[in-house]
Amino acid sequence: MFPPFFGCSDEGSAAQCRRRHQQRKHQTLVFWRDGLERQLAAINAAISTLERQMQDTPEA
Repeated sequence: MFPPFFGCSDEGSAAQCRRRHQQRKHQTLVFWRDGLERQLAAINAAISTLERQMQDTPEA
């Protein structure tokens, strides 16, 4: 999913490089999750609204 240790320079140890990579990966995954949660909330609201409208509308 992510190139291993992308952006690591010669500075610091391998452990520090791995830690930075993990932090970047974590931040990216949290960003994606938050976006998906917003989309899911919008879809759930649209479904609820449509279901209410269907209940309130008499059948013709």
